[in-house]
Amino acid sequence: MLVIFSQNAPYSLRLADYVPLYSAKTHQFTIDLADYIPVYLAKTKIFSIFVTDIFNKSYMDKLIGRTQEKQELQNLYHSDKPEFVAIYGRRRVGKTFLVKELFQDKMTFYHSGLSPYDKERKITMRDQLEAFYASLMRYGMEENRCPKSWLEAFEMLGKLLESLDDGERQVIFIDELPWMDTARSRFIVAFEHFWNTWGAWHDRVMLIVCGSATSWMLDNLINNKGGLYDRLTWQIKLSPFTLGECKSFFEARNIVMSDYDIIECYMVLGGIPYYMNYFQRGKSLAQNIDMLFFQRGAKLESEFRRLFSSLFSNPDDYMSVVKLLSRRHIGFTREEIVRHLGLTSGGSFSKMMESLVASDFVKTYRPFALQDNSVRYKLSDCFCQFYLTFVEGQRVNDTAFWQHNQNSAAMNAWRGITFEQVCFNHIGQIKRALGVESVASEETAWIVRGDEERHGAQIDMLIIRADRVVNLCEMKFLSNEYEPNASDELALRNRIAVLQEKLSFKQNIHLTLVTTLGLKQNTHSGVFQQVVTIKQLLN
Repeated sequence: MLVIFSQNAPYSLRLADYVPLYSAKTHQFTIDLADYIPVYLAKTKIFSIFVTDIFNKSYMDKLIGRTQEKQELQNLYHSDKPEFVAIYGRRRVGKTFLVKELFQDKMTFYHSGLSPYDKERKITMRDQLEAFYASLMRYGMEENRCPKSWLEAFEMLGKLLESLDDGERQVIFIDELPWMDTARSRFIVAFEHFWNTWGAWHDRVMLIVCGSATSWMLDNLINNKGGLYDRLTWQIKLSPFTLGECKSFFEARNIVMSDYDIIECYMVLGGIPYYMNYFQRGKSLAQNIDMLFFQRGAKLESEFRRLFSSLFSNPDDYMSVVKLLSRRHIGFTREEIVRHLGLTSGGSFSKMMESLVASDFVKTYRPFALQDNSVRYKLSDCFCQFYLTFVEGQRVNDTAFWQHNQNSAAMNAWRGITFEQVCFNHIGQIKRALGVESVASEETAWIVRGDEERHGAQIDMLIIRADRVVNLCEMKFLSNEYEPNASDELALRNRIAVLQEKLSFKQNIHLTLVTTLGLKQNTHSGVFQQVVTIKQLLN
């Protein structure tokens, strides 16, 4: 029994009334009541605790990371006007989980579109309408006939919501919205009509829609030029976990993993929580990877095609681009991609590349000191890089492949290349470690081809800062401290010299080491100005 004393009399809260506060495993309350400052009611002189705040904190604590997104959604929930929120991001990134965990006790209506990738037959408009009708019935609509159009279906939804209106905020969550838009269904017209003529006129309505098909979300909602133009009140792009969020995820599940293994896990799974959730406690990282990819019936052995088929209507074109980008870690220009794959450089190609970037599969950058200022596309999704290196097209019969090849040349080469991707995905953490997170900067890479007069140089990352400092970053993924030798120092000083030729006399070059365990001091280590370790990346 939890007792809260007031000045006048004891008030008690029965434990059964507050199940979310209680952990069945530990038989303890999952919150610290000290976190809640009682509100003093002057007239009654009674202290009270707002139970809704306790519920919110209890549910929010289940969510790993997503601090900004949680706060944004909470603010929208407590606003005094209708809210129309679109959440998008690549499949498996945790969009549905975020909304359900945050609003599971506040949901007025929930529906998820049927996946269009049924193995037996193509999902039709009738299938989607029948599923929507079933959701309406589940939430209390009186039995009726299945709607024949989306205009009729959303009219039914409006009437159901009116019947359920109790004066509180109504959260309507429609998941995988793009899947509901089948051919010739006029879905988007009906959806626009529902929001413009009903949702936008009800101050207590909070409509949340999610979609993994990023190109659809961008075209039909976020960049809509028709009936939904400027109707969204908020949008959230949900990206994969950072390294720090990955660490918190495993700690919350009591899975023991070193910082080194967390980095390698990120290199394999790309920070996707859905994949990480398959990990089994008591198994090593290598054992878990073998279980997910190389054992018979492995959970993720066919994930690459499933992933792209669920996101894009023409997945083969998207997969061909990703496969090409996986072959060269410095990336390709638009013209090179078109030439290699025999594609047409037009609006459709532009939309495809924009969708890959928006889905966090690809990053763009402008190589330093190139006269044509052309944009390069490079693969940023670590899961795809791993899959295309070790799984796609590989006839691996060893069910313990990852355990047996920990020190192979192929695996070490993959680690080195992929660690560069990890660093590019954590620019914010690197800048924070350098103490310059508030300084404007541009991040890029540079390759200088050698000739008869000078050596070439490959610079994996440049952080060109507004305070006239350029961090020339050397990335090393090692199992021990980096110990430079004489030839290393010579190569590094050559890179500094080549870069200095292209910079203004006002700019200073800081050679920066980004590595696992740090720098071993010797006669050659003084060439480095700063060192960033994985502990700082995990912060």
